[in-house]
Amino acid sequence: MDEPIGVVIAATMCHNPNMIANAYIELRENRAGRPRAYLSGTRVRVQDIYVDSEIHGMSPDEIAAGYPHLSLAQVHAALAYYFDHREEIQGEIREDRDLVAELKS
Repeated sequence: MDEPIGVVIAATMCHNPNMIANAYIELRENRAGRPRAYLSGTRVRVQDIYVDSEIHGMSPDEIAAGYPHLSLAQVHAALAYYFDHREEIQGEIREDRDLVAELKS
């Protein structure tokens, strides 16, 4: 029996290192081979935009000014993606923090 098309597409996408999450966000593997959300066509991670916004207290306008190659729409898209994937992104931040601590020891 043939698998439903959605299952085949989902299985194919899981093995694609560069997946498009939406028009502004793509999932790419980091150096450790783990998928991370980036603004499409850039090296800026969604978690970088989140940190600027929530940790450094920057407004979307200030973030866009700090990354002149990004549009305000891209900044808002990154924040929207973060809020839709909060646990995942927070997990990535924890993994990065743990890696830094490991490298320092």
